Amino acid sequence: MRIDLHTHSNRSDGTDTPTELVEKAKIAGLDVVAITDHDSTAGWDEAQQAADRVGITLVRGIEISTMRDGTSVHLLAYGFDPTDPALLAELQRVLDGRDDRLPGLVRKLAEHGMPLTVDDVIAQSGSAAASGRPHVADAMVAAGYVADRDEAFRDWLYDNGPVYIERYGTPLADAIGLVRDAGGVTVLAHPWARKGRRVLSPDVIADLARQGLGGIEVDHVNHSEEVRAELRAIAADLGLAVTGSSDYHGAGKGPEFHLGARTTAPEELERLFG
Repeated sequence: MRIDLHTHSNRSDGTDTPTELVEKAKIAGLDVVAITDHDSTAGWDEAQQAADRVGITLVRGIEISTMRDGTSVHLLAYGFDPTDPALLAELQRVLDGRDDRLPGLVRKLAEHGMPLTVDDVIAQSGSAAASGRPHVADAMVAAGYVADRDEAFRDWLYDNGPVYIERYGTPLADAIGLVRDAGGVTVLAHPWARKGRRVLSPDVIADLARQGLGGIEVDHVNHSEEVRAELRAIAADLGLAVTGSSDYHGAGKGPEFHLGARTTAPEELERLFG
């Protein structure tokens, strides 16, 4: 059984519709695929209809934008009640934070000789629940300022970069609690990619496990073999599930992030959902 627990549609910063995402997952030979758009469940119903039609199991999830010690941490959440009032209110606060920082981002880009408007960005975000940095990057590509999203983030949009604007993110421990209270389970997304190890030390992960964290996304393109081995050992010590995934964004990320690039073992799925 092939299971991919981290993908994005155009309801956040992917480029495929939920239907296209599910259809491509089936073609890629996946048996189970999770839709985990950023801070939004907007693609769930369409994805479920496609999954029922093509014969693939859909796991409904999201990727929550959280903060710990002033650093962005992404938290995958699965199987929660999408109507839970407290969680819904918090997710809306996060989405509003994405939209609210757009004027500042385009102002800073103009100061660096790359004028854009908020409408230029919104034109790129299309059906997304909110307009984020990837959509700013797409607007920069459309205007001819950069070649692709990677260049936009590498040179301009990275955390604390030349045009970076802070936005609201849910405190990490609070997000774990909100999902737990809504009947769901949580997994740290690519925790040791980039600067993640500094914020998510083994001791911190242990503390999060005591607060209800369910798993660690170990097998991710941005984790080296050495990092995977370390995280796998931490998960084993703490009794956490070990997941693997593609972090697929369609054309929004490179070909190494293709559907099924990394997968989750069936027994780990059972451990996660009990």
